[in-house]
Amino acid sequence: MDNIILITTIIYLVLINIVGVVLMYVDKSRAASKKWRIPEKTLLGVAIIGGSLGSTIGMRLFKHKTKHQKFNIGLPVIVLVHIAIIYLIKDRFL
Repeated sequence: MDNIILITTIIYLVLINIVGVVLMYVDKSRAASKKWRIPEKTLLGVAIIGGSLGSTIGMRLFKHKTKHQKFNIGLPVIVLVHIAIIYLIKDRFL
């Protein structure tokens, strides 16, 4: 049972981080063409529910939201919180 939870969690984290990168790309593209944008609360929400690393990579890769402190500081802080959570619960699954 623990293996199923671990595998499901890994798949979820991979997918939500891909979503984080893609959302940063899409929002950057829409910003450049003056189209409707993805709300910041959505971008931050994806980061909070596990996509923080992907969102941070997308932010740096596409140079998007780098002047906004809540992203420039907030996303790395969320990554650190996620790393701390993983560290605290890792023994349960490994």
